[in-house]
Amino acid sequence: MSQPDVSLSPLPLRGVVSGAQLRTHGVLPSRVAEQCRPGGAWQMLLPGVFLLHPGPPTGEERLHAALLYAGRPVLPSQRQNSAPYGEAMVTGPAALALHGFSAVPSLTALEVIDVLVPRTRRLRSTGCARLVRGHTMPRSQEITGLPVAPVPRALADAVAQLGDAQLIGRLLMEAVRGGHCEPAALLRELNDARLLDRPHVVSAVDDLLAEGRALAEGRLYGLVRDGDLPDPLWNVELRLPGGPPLGGVDAYWPDQAVAVELDTRAPRHDEDTEWSRYARKRDHLERLGITVVHLTPRKLRESPEQQATVVRTALMAAADREPAAYVVVLPR
Repeated sequence: MSQPDVSLSPLPLRGVVSGAQLRTHGVLPSRVAEQCRPGGAWQMLLPGVFLLHPGPPTGEERLHAALLYAGRPVLPSQRQNSAPYGEAMVTGPAALALHGFSAVPSLTALEVIDVLVPRTRRLRSTGCARLVRGHTMPRSQEITGLPVAPVPRALADAVAQLGDAQLIGRLLMEAVRGGHCEPAALLRELNDARLLDRPHVVSAVDDLLAEGRALAEGRLYGLVRDGDLPDPLWNVELRLPGGPPLGGVDAYWPDQAVAVELDTRAPRHDEDTEWSRYARKRDHLERLGITVVHLTPRKLRESPEQQATVVRTALMAAADREPAAYVVVLPR
């Protein structure tokens, strides 16, 4: 029986296919081996993954190849509703390049493509595909038709391979300044990956925290200005007359006894202790009749009008409350 003419068969994935996909198009392994001989029309990029033209692959073709190798693609004839790459997704520098980061090399300049797979996946890194095993798998984002890890996870996987504090700092800053994610999301991923104990990572994170707070404070200033709210006292410390400090707040309206506090806390190993300390401070202020409005950088970025309404409501409600205890307000 004659072999079908491969050139007439509609092959998927822009010239990068798996051996299993070739078989569904009637291409037998013997024909694949023939096409992949030296000087042949095809080439094997990775075990079981083939490039259907001679010459070097493009950056996009290397991405498809790495995902096909790592993801155990499911054939449409077997499961119509499955993702073509299983649970695999691009991560690390390649994912950051797809997200538009300028501090990473282009896809064509990257020697390897990091692919995040479940930790139970039984495959080895080879060729241009480097497998990153995850205990938990995030929800992937689709970019140019490819499953890509979200920025916090991709950054954590990239940082795990880096020893340059300056480069790490540039990546973290670009993530925050570019609006890709909030510092807290990055720090959670770095903490989960147990990277916050590395000195070169810690120094970059310190700069990130300062940057994140500055951005959040700028958004809070904009919220007060654009929301036509009365000017508060900015960045002050409260204390009872002759008593110990009650804690600092980012904005305070003394006539209405309303305080705003930005939550820019970093993830810590003693997170429960840190949260308990914050909750005790808030409870103490509210027992004194001071309303504490808790805002996060993400809320300020994604819904500033809604957060302005929350603050405005707290200020208006002051007229219906019992007068608050007198507190001393000091610059922080």
